[in-house]
Amino acid sequence: MYQQMIFVNLPVNDLDASKKFFTELGYALNPQFSDENAASVVISDTIVAMLLTKPFYSTFTQKEIADATKTSEVMLCLSAESREKVDELVEKAVAAGGTASEKVQEMDFMYGRAFDDLDGHTWEVVWMDPSAIQG
Repeated sequence: MYQQMIFVNLPVNDLDASKKFFTELGYALNPQFSDENAASVVISDTIVAMLLTKPFYSTFTQKEIADATKTSEVMLCLSAESREKVDELVEKAVAAGGTASEKVQEMDFMYGRAFDDLDGHTWEVVWMDPSAIQG
């Protein structure tokens, strides 16, 4: 059965620093789709973050590249298997140089936190109670 994938393309200021940041979160780089202009970060079997240098990113668009430290261009949300895994990933992000959001989303069926990566892209990490999801 075909599984649709998502490739999130993100402009970065320092490709080497961004590669280090995401590998410190525990993600692998796919060298087949990485070079001096881009790094392919494998988040799961169906989610890949493509980190692109700004000059390379600009070859794919005629729009101005947003400064994610000043404007919100997108919020990326990753699921986590537990509340503890939410905290663990955010803590890894902070240790690797990211910035944690002060806001915690806490409801009976959901727990979430967020961090900004080195370029200001916002990553939410959310756990939801499987029994609440099922109905």
